[in-house]
Amino acid sequence: MRNISRLLVVAMLTTVGFSAVAQDGDAANGESLFNNNCKACHSAKDEVVVGPGLKDIQKRRDLAWLVKWVKNPNGVIQSGDEYAVALYNKFNKAQMTAFPAFGETEVKDIVAYIEKANTAVAAAPAAAGATAAAGGVAAESSDLFTYILVALLLVMLLVLGVLLAIVSILSKAVSGEVGAGDGGSFGDKLRNGLVAMSKNSAIRSATVWFFVLMVTKATLDGLYGVGIQQGYAPKQPIAFSHKLHAGQYKIDCNYCHTGVNRGKSATIPSANICMNCHGVIKKESPEIQKIYSAIEENKPIQWVRVHNLPDLAYFNHAQHVNVGGLQCQQCHGEIQTMEVVQQRSTLTMGWCIDCHRKTDVNTKENAYYDKLVQLHAEKSDKPLKVADIGGLECSKCHY
Repeated sequence: MRNISRLLVVAMLTTVGFSAVAQDGDAANGESLFNNNCKACHSAKDEVVVGPGLKDIQKRRDLAWLVKWVKNPNGVIQSGDEYAVALYNKFNKAQMTAFPAFGETEVKDIVAYIEKANTAVAAAPAAAGATAAAGGVAAESSDLFTYILVALLLVMLLVLGVLLAIVSILSKAVSGEVGAGDGGSFGDKLRNGLVAMSKNSAIRSATVWFFVLMVTKATLDGLYGVGIQQGYAPKQPIAFSHKLHAGQYKIDCNYCHTGVNRGKSATIPSANICMNCHGVIKKESPEIQKIYSAIEENKPIQWVRVHNLPDLAYFNHAQHVNVGGLQCQQCHGEIQTMEVVQQRSTLTMGWCIDCHRKTDVNTKENAYYDKLVQLHAEKSDKPLKVADIGGLECSKCHY
């Protein structure tokens, strides 16, 4: 009994000790390590991606075991470790990538980040929902305003007609044209007043001009909307869900769209990138089988482009994402909530220019901008905007 008590105490001290060690780690560095090396296969929460979720990993295994596992997972399995072998078999004998350069410090940092990610209070879902809703409202606000305006004007015309009819009836009554034995109900008199109003040339002209102006406005709005595909959500050859991959499993956009930090195009992921995960999981899915067929037949998957700028406009992803530090959601909307991707922004020239006028240039720790900041500060006390560094020049996007 005494030996059992000692073992329990040792186990408790080991768990507490490792938890304390985890808290000593650098969570910020751990987040960077996790996102760059672990996120494609693991979640910091309970969700299973390719491998198990890592929530409370510090309570399941001690630090020494985790370091050995990260450095050489195959070696731990070959040693006959029961936990490692069971984990290997549970996940279809998928071999985890070894990180021999990782030591105790890196593992501590990653565990510290996992603890922090699971203890932080997330207020983001409500904000994300509000942002997504705001995107939809913004897309429809112009049309909605037009409908409301037309409805109000029609109501005003109707009220005006009724008032004119009443005034006409009262005027006749006062002047003695309508007598006590005149006969006829109030409705008949009102109808007669409306008929008289319809014969009024000024009212007829105002009504005609109103409808002419409304038709002209609708025509101009339609012309301005030519080529704008806001809300466009084409059916893709493979039913890929960003809500599942980027939302639920939190796979970094850069993992699939590899060119976003390096070049003009973000690039469409190749089938090989899909196979990094689906070579092991959900192989039997009909949608995943389409990827296998494309690889076997050596044919590209015919994805349908959603966001498409005209040839006369030049846009560089690396310039905006890598240098400007913009998030994908700023142009593409809350992509992590979309089951089917759609174009949320108008992507018009006015939309781009408005962004350039409002966006501050990130000049922090970038010597390239030092002289520009100095010159700008001599003329203005406002922050340096993209418009101030040539962001409104025609040749910036058209050359």
